[in-house]
Amino acid sequence: MTADFSQLRAQFPILHQTMAKGRPLIYLDNAATTHKPQAVIDALTRFYERDNSNVHRGLHALSMRATDGYEAARARAAKFINAADPAEIIFTRGTTEGVNLVAGSWCSAHLKAGDVVLLTEMEHHSNLVPWQQAARRAGATLRYVPVAGADAEHGLDLDALDRLLTPQVKLFAFTHVSNTLGVTNPVAALCARARKVGALTLVDAAQSSGHEPLDVRALGCDFLVFSGHKMAGPTGIGVLYGRRALLDVMPPWQTGGGMISNVDWRDSQWKPSPERFEAGTPNVGDAIALHAAMDWLDALGRPAIAAHDHALAARAAATLAEIPGLRLLGPRSGSPRAGLVSFALKDVHAHDVVTFADEDGIALRGGHHCNQPLMKKLGLPSSVRASFYVYNTEEEITALTASLRRISKFFGGG
Repeated sequence: MTADFSQLRAQFPILHQTMAKGRPLIYLDNAATTHKPQAVIDALTRFYERDNSNVHRGLHALSMRATDGYEAARARAAKFINAADPAEIIFTRGTTEGVNLVAGSWCSAHLKAGDVVLLTEMEHHSNLVPWQQAARRAGATLRYVPVAGADAEHGLDLDALDRLLTPQVKLFAFTHVSNTLGVTNPVAALCARARKVGALTLVDAAQSSGHEPLDVRALGCDFLVFSGHKMAGPTGIGVLYGRRALLDVMPPWQTGGGMISNVDWRDSQWKPSPERFEAGTPNVGDAIALHAAMDWLDALGRPAIAAHDHALAARAAATLAEIPGLRLLGPRSGSPRAGLVSFALKDVHAHDVVTFADEDGIALRGGHHCNQPLMKKLGLPSSVRASFYVYNTEEEITALTASLRRISKFFGGG
């Protein structure tokens, strides 16, 4: 495969359909979930047609093939993010479960009254609510690195970070790419600053894992989480990376079959990572399909994907900024922006914008994007988000702009 993005749409069966009024589907809701190429669909179908079986304990041929496929997917995920050891890869249902696992396991053993968990004001609820619960259980405190600028156009206030990163901070959890603002945070620098005060770091890579290269050793993070469905893979599968030294001393988050080395009537002993964190029957088929997605992405080239997505977002930001009454969030036109653009249209509710755009065959996302505290800080009940991926084109941005101008005019705008 070469990085010829003009030809990629043909590999996605779901895009071969027409929408309202016979219009072609323009799918701009990729930050919520991406579509799956035929290679990923085929991998999932092939597993259920040929290899479907439970893993690890079966001695028959199907079980051994399923086990080999499942563990090959683990090794592939380690390679995908340059983890040192496949045992540092834990399969989860997605980013949300990965964060909850760390909040429920590491915090139960290490967080205590008087400690601080540091977050940012741009966190998705999945990287906020679990820490609220963990801090409440431990009697710890939550603090937040603020965003700067009226529309958060300057990203994180890094001067405030110096004041907030004190020795009381035990863990700093933050997003790599904001799912609302399109801001890309300087992960390696943030992790380095956290290490200076002895804090661990957790990186939410849900919005970056399928869009750009990730190297956990170069980033210097302690934990990293992402979801398969946001990177051309299936729903219901995700990855938690954790440094082996940390995982091996963390207690299990869930217990049951598969994660034990010995059980008697009164006590049990746990297997090492990763088994101790994968109780019960794992999501074998989707892990194998995620393997296919990672192969597909790397064949295309994640640097090329990043360049493509960023170019589309920059074009969209510049074009949409010309619409009267439209308020852009995040980086201004001309500043670096990840592959999404969020905005508010004056006097038009985000849900109305999305509904009217749907009449033009355009799929957008409207709401608070699981960023309610951030929306409140920005003085907005909600916003509209257009997010881009490998199958999107400049022509679709032109169609989006025309649709938004039509909507603005309908509601009395310029």
